[in-house]
Amino acid sequence: MNDFVHPAEMETYYCGGLARAQAIGNRGPARFGADGKLHPDILEAYWQHGFYVFEGVVFSAEIGELRRGVADMVARAPGVPDAKVDAKGRPAFGLDFTRPTYSMSKPLQDPWGATNAYGGRHQVKMNQPTADADAPDYVVLLIHGMCQAMPAGLRVYGHPTMLAIAESINGEDFVPYNDSIIVKQPGLGASVAWHQDGITHWDAPDWDAGSHGVNFQIQLYPTTPGNCLWVVPGTHKLGRLDIKRLVADNSGDDRLPDAIPLICEAGDLTIVNRQMLHGSFANSSPDPRVSVTAGFHRRRAVLGQKASLGVADQDAYYDEQRIFDRSAVIALAIDARQQYYPDERSFCYVPFADLMDEFRFSEETFENVIRDYNAKDLAI
Repeated sequence: MNDFVHPAEMETYYCGGLARAQAIGNRGPARFGADGKLHPDILEAYWQHGFYVFEGVVFSAEIGELRRGVADMVARAPGVPDAKVDAKGRPAFGLDFTRPTYSMSKPLQDPWGATNAYGGRHQVKMNQPTADADAPDYVVLLIHGMCQAMPAGLRVYGHPTMLAIAESINGEDFVPYNDSIIVKQPGLGASVAWHQDGITHWDAPDWDAGSHGVNFQIQLYPTTPGNCLWVVPGTHKLGRLDIKRLVADNSGDDRLPDAIPLICEAGDLTIVNRQMLHGSFANSSPDPRVSVTAGFHRRRAVLGQKASLGVADQDAYYDEQRIFDRSAVIALAIDARQQYYPDERSFCYVPFADLMDEFRFSEETFENVIRDYNAKDLAI
């Protein structure tokens, strides 16, 4: 496996990050009050630091199903971007979907840093180690549309703990943003340059620490400083940052001094405020990272806003129907999960509480609601 140019310096940086993370804490089991809402202590810690690590949320059997599903998806990816066949010459997966299923990168590279991708929010390019000579030309970085791509992906989207946390942060009428699966293969995984996710509300008169929503990640493997997401605590409260200046003030080094790594076990669930400065280094380590990611918003932050961040119809506005159609995926995911785990207590998604009989998961509702659902994502 590859190492960074200065492995000893990286090890020192990793140790410092771990110490900073340990000092903050912000981790433990998901705890809820009698009202079903996230415990106030956890909410306070989230709003203070902008993240939280919930330990042991997804059980090992479900993690195993997700791992197998992702491995199959990676194996069926196109050999190079836009190819119609996979590495074995078979038809690539997802060719019949409206939006591309895969985002790819050259091994250990930074595909978005210092580009105009996603509104130019990745302002600087990360360090790019050299891949082994026998590395493939391209590797999968993101898998899109998990709810239509894998049965386990749809079911985990209806996970009651994840949805209860989303409701506690964004209110009972919370709405989805998007979902994806981040894949960082050992010795190959690309970096994701430092960025803040939101681009819509920075200058709004009612802007606050929650204006751009929250991202969730279920970790399918243990994470390490060499492959995990790094965050800079508290930056979700500072407004739009000049990331170029932050790196320049750090002698041009992308190892930002206040960042911490989100170290997890398989089955842990992390939440990260979308306004927080975060990113990840190229995975030159021997350890895989696969993160099942889903984002959620306050409804009022989305309604009437213009589409952004790579949403297919960039001229669209998020009206009531668009929000309803995309939110219906949550209702179907809840029912799909209930059918598969009949003894588990389902989450009650308030916007669809009186409509669940109309949104039972079946082959028909898959075609009418789930297929190409990610063409209606609600990015801000």
